[in-house]
Amino acid sequence: METLLTINFIIAAVFFVCYSYQFFYIPAALFKKEPPHKPEERHRFAVLVCARNEEKVIAQLIKSIHAQNYGMENVRIFVMADNCTDNTARAARNAGAIVYKRFDLERVGKGYALEALLEHINEDFPKGYFDGYFVFDADNVLDENYISEMNRTFCDGYQIITSYRNSKNYGDNWISAGYSLWFLRESRFLNHARALLGTSCAVSGTGFFFSREIYEKCGGWPFHLLTEDIEFTVHNIVNGEKVGFCKNAVLYDEQPTLFRQSWRQRMRWAKGYLQVFGKYGIKLIKGIFRGDFSCFDMTMAIMPAVVLTTVCAAINAASSVMTLAAGGDILPIILSLGESILNVYLTLFAVGAITTATEWKQIHTSPLKKIFYSFTFPLFMLTYIPISLSALFMKVEWKPIAHTVNISVSELKKKESA
Repeated sequence: METLLTINFIIAAVFFVCYSYQFFYIPAALFKKEPPHKPEERHRFAVLVCARNEEKVIAQLIKSIHAQNYGMENVRIFVMADNCTDNTARAARNAGAIVYKRFDLERVGKGYALEALLEHINEDFPKGYFDGYFVFDADNVLDENYISEMNRTFCDGYQIITSYRNSKNYGDNWISAGYSLWFLRESRFLNHARALLGTSCAVSGTGFFFSREIYEKCGGWPFHLLTEDIEFTVHNIVNGEKVGFCKNAVLYDEQPTLFRQSWRQRMRWAKGYLQVFGKYGIKLIKGIFRGDFSCFDMTMAIMPAVVLTTVCAAINAASSVMTLAAGGDILPIILSLGESILNVYLTLFAVGAITTATEWKQIHTSPLKKIFYSFTFPLFMLTYIPISLSALFMKVEWKPIAHTVNISVSELKKKESA
């Protein structure tokens, strides 16, 4: 029993060493002032959307892009209808996008679809025609100022930019709320703080930008791991780039509501983190020893939590089995494990409650649901433990998630008073 307590204490200490720095991000995000913007100029952008069976939602995204106050003469929308069996291509074309189709059941995933889409654009448009590229998912909708605000941050000198990720369906249930609250926390208290402190942010799936210069330096889009967004981020960080953040560019995303979908998606993420670390781990560690804080930050984001969680769960499970086999009293182990889980719950609750309080006006659901889902947020996060364990041993493949929430930004903002 004493040995188990010691091991759990050591693991808790390692967690603290690895992640305590993120608590300093909170006051930075709340109190540090934004630097002034540099002079602004208009750029020409390509919008990239890879869609698989998204006919129900893709037109709403394209409509929100056409509603931008930036000026559509500087924006072209491109859709890759990727292995579709529905009318995604027709819906996107009718809404005003340039559409390509791709059928490849061997090279499956968003990374391959993006690569093919960019190759089509290179064939059909002169070299250097676009200054940069936006990447969205088909279920997204954009605030009308999105492109204008991202252009302003581009003019500040950032070649890669991520944006504020909000949710279309925060109030559906505890699963969609768990996702949503995590992305709000990531936007406000990770990426925003990182940008204010002068370190690199991280791209998160959708709602990001990269310049033509970055595309050319990367040699195209060679990012095909299960988490191609993290792969793209880490590749550029270890090569000296810094990802910026635009807090005023707001994107709304649809979150899963079924635990089965959530399990599958988050297991892909967990497996993808392991893949990224396997590919870039040595370069990240070298960057840490060079004094590059961004390399340390990204290493903490993709690796220790999975490993430490797995080790902790394995040790506690093994100790419980050995104690029972020896005829010992398992109650102390259960109490110790319960105390550990309670401490984790309270920590995660604090994280969720702080985010809920600061982002209250950005959460578009009823006040009662905002409060209630602060209490369920830790439960959502704790489900990462079995997911991380499964990702270590199971084969994981990219699979699409159906999206059905067809709603405009104006409709979305009315939810809070409903």
